[in-house]
Amino acid sequence: MTQTNSPIVSVYTEWDPLEEVIVGVVSGGAVPEWHVTLQATMPEDQWQFYQQNGGKPFDPEKIRLANQDLAEFVHILESEGVTVKRPDEINFARPYQTMDWQVPSGLYAAMPRDILLVFGDLLIECPLAWRSRYYEINAYRNLLKDYFRRGARWVAAPRPELKDEFYNYDYQEPASPAELKYVINDLEPTFDAADFIRCGRDIFCQRSHVTNDMGIEWLRRLLGDTYTIHVLEVEDTHPMHIDATFMPLAPGKLLINQERLKKLPPMFKDWDVFTAPRPCMSDRHTLYMTSKWINMNIIMLDTERVVVERQEESIIQAFKDWGFKPIPCSFQNFNTFGGSFHCATLDVRRRGELTSYF
Repeated sequence: MTQTNSPIVSVYTEWDPLEEVIVGVVSGGAVPEWHVTLQATMPEDQWQFYQQNGGKPFDPEKIRLANQDLAEFVHILESEGVTVKRPDEINFARPYQTMDWQVPSGLYAAMPRDILLVFGDLLIECPLAWRSRYYEINAYRNLLKDYFRRGARWVAAPRPELKDEFYNYDYQEPASPAELKYVINDLEPTFDAADFIRCGRDIFCQRSHVTNDMGIEWLRRLLGDTYTIHVLEVEDTHPMHIDATFMPLAPGKLLINQERLKKLPPMFKDWDVFTAPRPCMSDRHTLYMTSKWINMNIIMLDTERVVVERQEESIIQAFKDWGFKPIPCSFQNFNTFGGSFHCATLDVRRRGELTSYF
């Protein structure tokens, strides 16, 4: 087994210079089966789409266009000196089952940010709350084994059972964030990696329809005293993933969605806090899994360079005004499938050290 002195996997922040990244693949993706977890999180204008197409492959033309966006994104990353790895392409339009349930298909391997967490040299497989994502990690097995052989640490959270009693099948749409009742309970730990943001020794997260208190506590105990996990108070009636709400850009610089994050911890009192401008995306553009606030789902290549959707002119100009160097990239066709640059990537190595920024 080969090990090297320099770290193969090493990430402590969202902004240290990016050296290696995994970019997801949308090919082989399938529409997840309609379920109460989708009712709680997906745009209401897409509910009928799921009800009619669950278990079927996504539209091949939309896949083709999303692949064009991914190819441009990969080209930009490599041109900026970043090593890019890709998961295996898997046909997710196949049924599978456990001892307790069965589904007609999986989802995709498009969003590595959701299923893997990296803290330092530690790779963590996350216990996802959606049945349609139960075997998604298989697309990353070859990469994980390679990183392990080269010296990274690799653990997996307890695989959840996802029995019926884990879900709130009486879920009702809340009239306000104060009336929110989560679609999952704390019967077992679950969390999506995209509900966590790294900021050196401090980690910020949210409770959501996929991340429960037990999942947060499991991660807190795993990481021990090296890190401190802070749970943010987010005002969102459909909470799922924090990276379109809260995004540290550099030491002392923070981007927020002011509609969702109206109260920041006191530790940010000396930081420059930037409010994301309203999205430019047309209402006519199809978004199966997200809101237009995906415009702030960016990826920092370092403390200055930031990859931004080419047509989101308002946030491109805002980044310029704030002193950053935006790199435009066409990504709206990928946005259709539920994420943007942050979602579509997993930071594997950033050049930096573990420190505190507060």
